[in-house]
Amino acid sequence: MSGAVARAGTGADWAGLLPVDKPAGPTSHDVVARARRALGTRAIGHLGTLDPGASGLLVLAVGPATRCASVWQRGRKTYEGTARFGIVTDTQDVHGHVLATSAARPEAAAVRAAAAALSGELLQVPPMVSALKQGGERLYAIARRGESVLRAPRPVHVEAWEWLEIGADAARFRVRCSGGTYVRTLVHDLGSALGCGAALADLRRLVSEPFTLERACGWDDLDVARRDATLARCGVTLDRALDVLPSVTLDDAGCEALGHGRPVVLPAAPGATPGAGGRSLPAGASGAGERSVVLRNSVGRALALGELRADAAGSLQALPQVVFPWAVRQGPRA
Repeated sequence: MSGAVARAGTGADWAGLLPVDKPAGPTSHDVVARARRALGTRAIGHLGTLDPGASGLLVLAVGPATRCASVWQRGRKTYEGTARFGIVTDTQDVHGHVLATSAARPEAAAVRAAAAALSGELLQVPPMVSALKQGGERLYAIARRGESVLRAPRPVHVEAWEWLEIGADAARFRVRCSGGTYVRTLVHDLGSALGCGAALADLRRLVSEPFTLERACGWDDLDVARRDATLARCGVTLDRALDVLPSVTLDDAGCEALGHGRPVVLPAAPGATPGAGGRSLPAGASGAGERSVVLRNSVGRALALGELRADAAGSLQALPQVVFPWAVRQGPRA
């Protein structure tokens, strides 16, 4: 099925990513629910939870983009926040139950040194208030019953801390880290290293690579009356959003086979790396795993996510893993 990239649609038939500047207060699910009403579709999810008290960038996946979420969740995150010294809470932020207090306050040099030690590759124990599941139940649901369970540490990467202001009782910071890093836990661990305790007072997400706040829509933009203007100004169509992956262009026969869910044998040009249409394949495309390559038609429309793999005869095949609705063919598969 052919179709120009520009024919992206609006409302319920729109597919792509919508960055939102979430205010403090609403939950991430509240933002999703508001977007569902505004766009007239239930096929909306988000690419990474923001706590109710946090603000900033929350990227929504709309329509078939919800099936590609893993593509964009690997990017680095950038946050700004405030660490409050002299307090330890059960939620690792200032809104939780206070477990301990301290009159001691750290020197600025000690704060910078402790943050430097909490950089690079780390093993982080997720907080009990996280949305991770354990035994089929969200950790925050277990925490609400006043219970705590053992959590396995998870590898995270903290690229850099930048201290914007360090005062006697609190300090403002900017931190760049991998997806899946809990900033509240970073602050809690910082307080433990300093010996005085610390809790997160506020948090704002500025970047979720490759997305920033610059093109994010506001809370009030998630309205039926503003829908088309919001999508035109802030939305990233699925075709564009998938530019972060290498792509292979299929000929008409390949599009037909893909539409029936069949592997596509990619022809090779003489003396060249095998590739669709006789062209060399993008670097790193072959053997990169499921959902690692975008399969497009001749006008550049994304038809599917898949992987490239050599078959027993040595031919390179494109194996579709997620076929988008507009590429699916009806009728016999043989």
